[in-house]
Amino acid sequence: MSTAERLRATTGADLGEVLLARGFVSEPDLIAAQAECHGLGQVDLSLSRPDPALARYLDPHDALALNCVPIRRAGPILVVATSRPENAEAIRAATKAQADRLAILPGSGPVSALPSAWQRDLHTVVTLAPRAQITMAQVALYGQSLARTAEGQAPRNSSCRTWRAAMAKRWALLFAICIVLSAMVFPNILTAVLFSVALLVFAGNMTLKIAAFAAARRAKQTLVTSPDPAPLTRQPVVLLLVPLYREQDIAATLVSHLSRLDYPPELLDVLLITELDDTTTHKALADTCLPPTWRVLTVPPGTPRTKPRALNFALPFARGEIIGVYDAEDRPEPDQIDKVARRFATCPPDVACLQGRLDYFNARHNLLSRLFALEYASWFRVMLPGVQHMGLVVPLGGTTQFLRRDVLIAVGCWDAHNVTEDAELGLRLARSGYRTEILETTTYEEANAAILPWIRQRARWQKGYLMTWATAMRAPRSLWRDLGPIRFLALQVQILGAVAGFLVAPLLWSLMIKPFGQAHPLDAIVGPTGYGVLGTAFVASSVLSIAVTLQATAAPHLRHLRPAILLIELYFLLATLSAWKALADMIWRPFLWDKTEHGKFGGAAAPDPDTDLIPRPSGPLPSDAPRRRSTGDP
Repeated sequence: MSTAERLRATTGADLGEVLLARGFVSEPDLIAAQAECHGLGQVDLSLSRPDPALARYLDPHDALALNCVPIRRAGPILVVATSRPENAEAIRAATKAQADRLAILPGSGPVSALPSAWQRDLHTVVTLAPRAQITMAQVALYGQSLARTAEGQAPRNSSCRTWRAAMAKRWALLFAICIVLSAMVFPNILTAVLFSVALLVFAGNMTLKIAAFAAARRAKQTLVTSPDPAPLTRQPVVLLLVPLYREQDIAATLVSHLSRLDYPPELLDVLLITELDDTTTHKALADTCLPPTWRVLTVPPGTPRTKPRALNFALPFARGEIIGVYDAEDRPEPDQIDKVARRFATCPPDVACLQGRLDYFNARHNLLSRLFALEYASWFRVMLPGVQHMGLVVPLGGTTQFLRRDVLIAVGCWDAHNVTEDAELGLRLARSGYRTEILETTTYEEANAAILPWIRQRARWQKGYLMTWATAMRAPRSLWRDLGPIRFLALQVQILGAVAGFLVAPLLWSLMIKPFGQAHPLDAIVGPTGYGVLGTAFVASSVLSIAVTLQATAAPHLRHLRPAILLIELYFLLATLSAWKALADMIWRPFLWDKTEHGKFGGAAAPDPDTDLIPRPSGPLPSDAPRRRSTGDP
């Protein structure tokens, strides 16, 4: 108790949370002690599920904010369960206010059906239950309405949920017909137009890469190492959202690596988000010993089945001023959350997001994983820092992103219909006047090391980029106003050019026959001097890519990748295949989420008992056998 009191004074957390998070007491003992101290009862919610009709007795926002749920009614007596006994008076006030609201509405349901005296004197009895059981009961009562809200939470004018696949198919057919007719009637003009577009895209991508490379180098040269930071006067509560789907082999490894985060556990709210029909992940988590303060949240069925929908659904169930997102296979550096908290405490208020760097822990698996690691290093260590220092829009990564909760809610959270929700959110933050910084901290992921899974994953990313661009460009004048001319033009290259460059690449590859003296359709338009200029530009582009990759692999743990640099251009052949798949998917199945399998290429290694310390459960729930079930189910 003495240690817990000292930690409570330091962190500002509730004493019960400190005791539980630090393993000083089991959850059943904590609940029993709190019930005795506050004069409250105890209940085991795993024995039965609350009647859905009870949802009307308490507004869902109040229930989630106060961490409570109505579980029973007998006449004028309403029983409400909570895991926070200090909220008892606020809960009684919330239920009374809800009863008053419903009483004045004609035909408003069970409360208005009570005798008028009961409406005036509805008595709320507060009882205690484990937090995981409270969460599951809240999902049972409010899950469907919250899921519908999660599906349409992003602003309509920014969301791609209004995308019409049928219209896209008609436009695609019309475009194909125009290309065929032009090839038959005006072949030279069509050739000139297509190659002009391809060269324009090539020039735009090369210009952006040069500018970002130069900006990143300037930023690195002017970087001053600061002294050890002073301790924070108050450490914020950080919410970590971890969406999981069909994760059979990754659960124990996930718990092991997230448990290494060097941050007060009572200030970490970790939510593992699963889908209702995902029995594979449910079984894996049930067989895994979770830390006592972690919770499993199951998302009700609905469409679209996407990661951003799950994130939107989970957000109201958790506390935390800072929202972090991790993937199932992530291995963050232990001091990562502390760095995030310190930076948010000192950065300007317009910095709404901190994006960590991503590396691959299985880069040595095969040649594809090495090339993938080279690309990631170039993106997160050169391109994104350069883009940030130029003041352009920073497309977020899908993991290791940390956001201010109030800003995230203000801009509409994630777009549930966008399969690259991270990049779209980065654009929406920029349009709202906020900035994203790249933080000097690294999370290690598992690289896709097989060709077909790599193509499916990359096609999903590219499809999301195309959807993000098409959605934003529905109102180009508004986008111009929000971003300004420079960022607007740069965005065309960053989002559209990132995919278009691979779509038009085969046209530029066809020029490789010219050094061998072969005829080319451009011969009627471009002379020897023009071909010389193009050849010089292509060589310069290759040299630039090598320079960027050398800069990106300056860190000692990445230098072993450098022998593969000369093969990076061959690696991008796969990106062309995925880009055409992304274009087809955008037309025929725009909201399909191609799942990336984890644990297939070294991401689910057995934990080392000496280093991978998986916290044991704090104790059994009242209705459970000797070990606590992670989901709270009976």
